[in-house]
Amino acid sequence: MEQHSPSIRAHAVALMRQGVPNRVVAEQLNIPRGTISWWRYEDRKARGEMYRQPTDCPRCTGREFDLAAYSYLLGLYLGDGHIISKYKQHHLSIFCNATQTGLIAAAEDAMRRVMPTPSVGQHVKTGCIEVKSYTRHWTCMFPQHGPGKKHERPIVLEPWQQAILDAHPWEFIRGLIHSDGCRVTNWTIRLIGGERKRYEYPRYFFTNVSDDIRQLYTDTLDKLGVEWTHCTRNGNPYNISVAKKASVALLDAHVGPKY
Repeated sequence: MEQHSPSIRAHAVALMRQGVPNRVVAEQLNIPRGTISWWRYEDRKARGEMYRQPTDCPRCTGREFDLAAYSYLLGLYLGDGHIISKYKQHHLSIFCNATQTGLIAAAEDAMRRVMPTPSVGQHVKTGCIEVKSYTRHWTCMFPQHGPGKKHERPIVLEPWQQAILDAHPWEFIRGLIHSDGCRVTNWTIRLIGGERKRYEYPRYFFTNVSDDIRQLYTDTLDKLGVEWTHCTRNGNPYNISVAKKASVALLDAHVGPKY
């Protein structure tokens, strides 16, 4: 290992104490980053300073953040998202259809708008793309996180989350539909002028096993004036349908098909 003079080390430590990042110190002094990291560790240890990972978590720092992006991300999380929070492994994952590149980009953008500092990456899975943001602080932003599947535990919003949803309801609906919903074209046969003709009409579906999440969805639709119905299949009321022309037009204007 190359030996460095005490004066060089002291200069490096002084820069780091001023808040200069390890990478910048290493580049300025032409010293390996590993050496700089070790000097920083030794300096903190000598001063009895406990290292804390920097964070821009809005709940921990009190900083302002993009509320509309959060409302959309909340919908994505309640639909096709989950959080891993355990020793040396902390991240938020949103699973997206691999062919829906617009959805993948929107999920990644929402994560960065809520918390810009954590790294965000994409991981290819079978038939889907997992968009991941790495920080333990996603549990602060989504206190609904817990052991087991979401439909096996209560899902209740905190007052501050409900306030954001009330201010940005369409973003929340958009996130839920982008995760667990779809826009389809249905058809039926109608008798018109004595002649049987095929009639097609657009329809939105939202499907989720959690009673609480479906309730959040339908309560928000009610506030927005969107008419909906239960579409029970095999005795399970997991599907929510929006088929009335005016209501479909509202969803088309604010949500639209996934792409």
